[in-house]
Amino acid sequence: MRIGLGIASTGPQSRPATLLECARAVEDAGFSDVWLPDRIAVTPEESPETGRCLDSLSTLAWLAGQTKRVGLGMSALILPYRPPLLTAKTLATLQDLSGGRLLIGAGVGWKPLDFEVLGVPRSERGRRMDETLQFIHQCFEDDIMTANGQDFIFLPRPQKPPLYIGGAGDHALRRTIKYGDGWMPMLPWFIDRPDTVAAKELAPTCALLREMAEEAGRPRPEVIVGVDFDPKSAQDLSERFELMQEAGVDGIVTGAPFEGADEFKRNLEFLFENLPRWAAPAPQT
Repeated sequence: MRIGLGIASTGPQSRPATLLECARAVEDAGFSDVWLPDRIAVTPEESPETGRCLDSLSTLAWLAGQTKRVGLGMSALILPYRPPLLTAKTLATLQDLSGGRLLIGAGVGWKPLDFEVLGVPRSERGRRMDETLQFIHQCFEDDIMTANGQDFIFLPRPQKPPLYIGGAGDHALRRTIKYGDGWMPMLPWFIDRPDTVAAKELAPTCALLREMAEEAGRPRPEVIVGVDFDPKSAQDLSERFELMQEAGVDGIVTGAPFEGADEFKRNLEFLFENLPRWAAPAPQT
């Protein structure tokens, strides 16, 4: 099973030394990838101590030059925030310069404030999401593209990074079948949001998604699940991973709160020591 760790793009945990130490710890421990969320702005109410907020795609580009093997993921890139061509060009550049290590969880977004700050109508997010997904696919298929009536050359054109569609409900599953290489749900343990999937619904929803893919003549979609863990409860960790195994998921993005790199590495050590044997990674030398 592919196991990735979430790191921070906001707050003091996103300072360069901490970011780099966390990413290298994940790589050295043999886990598959590091993942960043997509935030553009933080309000004073959300972060009274610091409004520090990094652009996550730029941060992944920086980490690509500081690491060798670990995958570089967005969980999730909110596609309606950005113009389609800018998004496709940034992803192609990152994929090319990182040696094909990019992984994209693609989300539609949900927080009204984020859309207000960007001046993007929240009511258009579904349409913008689908248009951008379609445009990205086209860009990675053809050297000559057209945008706004103008032809242009889309190079470099590396292998398209996998696109994991976030969200819950029928619309997310249909979008996964039409545009995605996989589905990336979050369990409510990870974060309490309206687009999470109840733990008891994970296995039947995964089965439904695979049935939909077979009916549509599409390859079996991967399922990468976002779920946190309690670094003080080995039993809880075991139960959560058993649930993932029973549902037949292909990967997990996980993490626990941390104040700095030392605490992050303690959490990582706990995870490594208490994972089921079938899920444990091989440390890198």
